[in-house]
Amino acid sequence: MADPAVQKTILSVLLSLPTPVLRALSGGGVVYQGGRTLDPRFQFLAAGAKRMPAMSSLSPEEARAASAGGLVLMAGKPEPGVRMENLSFDGPGGLVRLRAYRPAEQDSAAPLIVYAHFGGGVIGDLETSDVFCQILARIARTAVLSVDYRLAPEHRFPAGLEDVLAAYRWGRDNAARFGAAPGVAAIGGDSMGGNFSAIVAQELKRLGEAQPALQLLIYPAVDVASETQSMTTYGDSYPLSRDTMNWFMGHYMGPDADPADPRLSPIKTADLAGLAPAVIITAGFDPLVDQGECYAKRLKDAGVPVIYRCYDGMAHGFTAFTGAIPCADVACREIAGFVRQAYDGMLK
Repeated sequence: MADPAVQKTILSVLLSLPTPVLRALSGGGVVYQGGRTLDPRFQFLAAGAKRMPAMSSLSPEEARAASAGGLVLMAGKPEPGVRMENLSFDGPGGLVRLRAYRPAEQDSAAPLIVYAHFGGGVIGDLETSDVFCQILARIARTAVLSVDYRLAPEHRFPAGLEDVLAAYRWGRDNAARFGAAPGVAAIGGDSMGGNFSAIVAQELKRLGEAQPALQLLIYPAVDVASETQSMTTYGDSYPLSRDTMNWFMGHYMGPDADPADPRLSPIKTADLAGLAPAVIITAGFDPLVDQGECYAKRLKDAGVPVIYRCYDGMAHGFTAFTGAIPCADVACREIAGFVRQAYDGMLK
């Protein structure tokens, strides 16, 4: 097997080729769907992925290894001035691993962010969101606590959700330990992590606990019970397709789960009033784009302050592509800036 560093160098050279060359190597032409044009680098990666086995043809163990190996090639460089610490706490199913990120220029008045990575509840770990958490910590000038929650099918719904809720409470109660505002925390995540984050805010409301300072939902999966138009328009997209989404949910939910349960599909909750302010981000070439936009609108209609942004040329999972796709890196820094913008409004 080739050295990952060599593979990454080769990939970087290929992705730096002029746009017409990238499109030609991808089969030619512009990928234009649903009024959006796919970034040519994502187009090139998608063409290459078609030559690989589909995730739905793999076992969960194989999918985890393949995903981890691929993401190493896409990851950006470490952010300067961000310290990291690995730790753990006693969660509902045993020890839960965490990774804390603290920037050199941390704002002690800013709430800590508890963050959950993507992966459909089946794949992913602390490395999945490592670079993005560094970006988030440095630009939002706050501590970030990344959660290595339990994965399905070894631990089906609601195990991962329970770990993230417990990690949120632990982070909130121990925020001062990380130099953050005491007794408060934000919750955030991408894809399945966004699903967990939305549900954590709703669970806290149901239980009569204080809301998070903020909910950061990046291309969140908020509806696993219904199909919007984007599930068809972008159903064959890379890296998330309808087929892959079904594979994830088949492992995560199990045969007895109800997809319409608000702890699986938080958009099914009737009353969204009183939930935490939200920063909601979607990617254009993503089967989930419609549901993320719809959830943002429903929160706004319920009186919840919302910052919403769709990155039309991006695909699902772009927070992990900061080293391969310049526009993804820019988007991640803008997202962290939105969090800082929300914090500045709260702290005035």
